[in-house]
Amino acid sequence: MPRTLSSSNTVTPESLSPPPAQPPDGEQAGQPLLEGAPSSASLDTLIQQLVPTADYYPEKAYIFTFLLSSRLFIEPHELLARVCHLCIEQQQLDKPVLDKAQVRKFGPKLLQLLSEWTETFPRDFQEESAMGHLTDVVGRIAPCDEAYRKRMHQLLQALHQKLAALGRGPDGLLGSDSPIAYRTKPPASIHRELLGICSDPYTLAQQLTHVELERLRHIGPEEFVQAFVNKDSLASTKPCFGDKPSNLEAYVKWFNRLCYLVATEICMPAKKKQRAQVIEFFIDVARECFNIGNFNSLMAIISGMNMSPVSRLRKTWAKVKTAKFFILEHQMDPTGNFCNYRTALRGAAHRSLTAHSSCEKIVIPFFSLLIKDIYFLNEGCANRLPNGHVNFEKFLELAKQVGEFITWKQVECPFEQDPSIIHYLHTAPIFSEDGLYLASYESESPENQTEKERWKALRSSILGKT
Repeated sequence: MPRTLSSSNTVTPESLSPPPAQPPDGEQAGQPLLEGAPSSASLDTLIQQLVPTADYYPEKAYIFTFLLSSRLFIEPHELLARVCHLCIEQQQLDKPVLDKAQVRKFGPKLLQLLSEWTETFPRDFQEESAMGHLTDVVGRIAPCDEAYRKRMHQLLQALHQKLAALGRGPDGLLGSDSPIAYRTKPPASIHRELLGICSDPYTLAQQLTHVELERLRHIGPEEFVQAFVNKDSLASTKPCFGDKPSNLEAYVKWFNRLCYLVATEICMPAKKKQRAQVIEFFIDVARECFNIGNFNSLMAIISGMNMSPVSRLRKTWAKVKTAKFFILEHQMDPTGNFCNYRTALRGAAHRSLTAHSSCEKIVIPFFSLLIKDIYFLNEGCANRLPNGHVNFEKFLELAKQVGEFITWKQVECPFEQDPSIIHYLHTAPIFSEDGLYLASYESESPENQTEKERWKALRSSILGKT
């Protein structure tokens, strides 16, 4: 028998180059973790290290790490303003006559920094002031080379396209995340079952992978930082994000929906032979998800089958060949901080790095555990040290975890999309927890006094509603 899981258990919401300038007097940069990377430094020093010059450009790893973590101490548009100000000041771009030879050395580096920033963190440029800083600083170097103006036009065009795509968001991908409570099982003429839409486990696993990657694509790296962390106590800025539900929350809702959809599909059939058939189908789907590297759908399917209304169907499970299910459960066992899953994830990540085909590149982690890891990394380390310096060592580790995820989410899904299956996954009605219990008790009668009392209460509360 599977482990019992109630709905309350579902989820709820490179090396670095040295800086071009010396640290201010009295400041110790700390012991480097990587070549040129301080374990701690003042915010001013870290900002200076981000600023390119004619002879210096920060390493890509440093750019990502600092842009990811800096929003804890300064709002992105303010950071952009300071970077642009330093560029103008240090390169004397406010002079009536520019040193064209010097600008031609500096210009490509500035444009490269802005390109990396807009590509990885496009939401940082949603405010009008950020766009103003962007166009102002490039406008100052443009007279020295017409190519700068063209490059800027291309950069802005790509940025606007990204922001437009992000503005559409993942909200439209789901029909309704809210479970419903049927008074009775809907007539067969109204309710369509998943097996009637897709009877091939591998095909369904592919379509689930489409949904996962589409939803992941909308998650920006900055959301991992903003989700758990209050603004720095030494900063006077307001939070970087508002009350609108994040893409992280939308993705977690998708996980919960899939859990309930699996449980609903299992509890719906009237005959235990059909229910057993659905369970075996989902076991095969879960196995195919594991083989693909789609661990999030795998865990959602296992969680759905472990929900109490499903696990109590003893007569149904007696007809199921459970050996494959127990193997999958073992892979996702939480024992040892999910050590079996982490081993499988490392294997999938290695396969992705050495992939010979696009299918081998897919890595979709168990998302709730990824968030938990990042949460505990944040909780376990201070953002600032007692001397007020930024704890850059912490943010290097954070960038490592988030950066790996960003690489995975950018993989294009190689499977052909089936619109009818995708539509069903997004829109098929799902039971609430009470609805699941009611369907479960109607399929297999209550076996003890507790179940009988619950069934009576459910029939009274759900069936008695007008």
